[in-house]
Amino acid sequence: MKNQILLEIAKKSIKRKFDSNIKIDKDELLKDFPKLKEIGATFVTLKLNNELRGCIGTLNAKVSILEDLISNAYGAAFEDPRFYELTKEEFEKTDIEISILSSPVQIQYTDIEDLKSKIKPNIHGVILQKDGRRSTFLPQVWEQLPIFEEFFSHLCYKGSFEENCLEFNPQIFIYEVKKIK
Repeated sequence: MKNQILLEIAKKSIKRKFDSNIKIDKDELLKDFPKLKEIGATFVTLKLNNELRGCIGTLNAKVSILEDLISNAYGAAFEDPRFYELTKEEFEKTDIEISILSSPVQIQYTDIEDLKSKIKPNIHGVILQKDGRRSTFLPQVWEQLPIFEEFFSHLCYKGSFEENCLEFNPQIFIYEVKKIK
């Protein structure tokens, strides 16, 4: 499946908000690109002037890649609670990045040093989970937070955990992504 098709689907999902004449012909897409039928988890990241402008995704695959991508592209533009809805003017200048996630795998670890030895920066996305809450960072976040302690401190903060939440042995899951820009 061509990366350009995935980007076009994401763009159309967002553009439909600004132009009701834009349609996504799911039947045609599924006929031409059968891989879109596969169950998959995606994240859509929007950047404006190289700054995050929205990021919404799915951690556990439940629907087809097509459905997940349409939903997450729209969500990144209009439903990310950290941002106002994307405007048409912003959309014209926004870069879209799609991440297709592998299935998350739980890491068994004894302490922080053991965990550190099992995490591969720039390769692993990380899900941190404890007491019914969870947060995640895609592997791309390592680019901004390349130091293990800093990465996990921010991940703990993102999930409203204590900054040193690794000391309380939360569940840790890892995944990898196929990145499309």
